[in-house]
Amino acid sequence: DGYALVSLTHTDSGLMAKDPYGYIKGFELAGADHKWYFAKADISGNEVKVWCSQVKQPVAVRYAWTKAPIEANLFNKQGFPVGPFRSDDWKGITEPKTSP
Repeated sequence: DGYALVSLTHTDSGLMAKDPYGYIKGFELAGADHKWYFAKADISGNEVKVWCSQVKQPVAVRYAWTKAPIEANLFNKQGFPVGPFRSDDWKGITEPKTSP
């Protein structure tokens, strides 16, 4: 339905964004074309709904990856940060595209 739903474990009493306005930063989405776009996100308990207008059918989500970690601000309510993660196993730009 145009979004990715990320379920997190070990969040104790839930999640929060360390932002004066409650904005979650650091998420990106990609479709089948493997192009990444910065995304919006909302917290609901231990889950995060992630979406963006450029990706109508998300197939991968990542958090605090590449250029995004500078603004990553998702924490559990005890103040521990959510670490970087990604749902895909696509090759990065520094990995060879073919085997030697």
